[in-house]
Amino acid sequence: MAELHVELVAADRKVWSGAATIVVARTASGDTGIMPGHTPVLSVLESGPVTIRTTDGGTVVAAVHGGFISFADNKLSLLAEIAELADEIDIARAERALELAKSELDAHAERRAEVRLVAVGRRKAA
Repeated sequence: MAELHVELVAADRKVWSGAATIVVARTASGDTGIMPGHTPVLSVLESGPVTIRTTDGGTVVAAVHGGFISFADNKLSLLAEIAELADEIDIARAERALELAKSELDAHAERRAEVRLVAVGRRKAA
């Protein structure tokens, strides 16, 4: 089975690294799926969930906020300003952050909280 090597890195740490069969991330051009053998890509990451299908059949989901995605020679780098694995997200805290952002009319904070909750939802569905 063909695979690609994936590195998901945030500004403060390496979030996840491993082999995958497909990665789906939100870019400036929309949701983009990268599979082994894909043409080279360099794009801006938008806030959104990143879904990684691992070679062992598992799924890794992360909430990513800004950054860049680069793919060449079956190596995918996701360089994010902020990234959290769905398993690390405190749902109650994310829900409180969403309510606070809505009450303060902070669209950016509201989007971050929504992405975190979507990532948790996708993890549960996988």
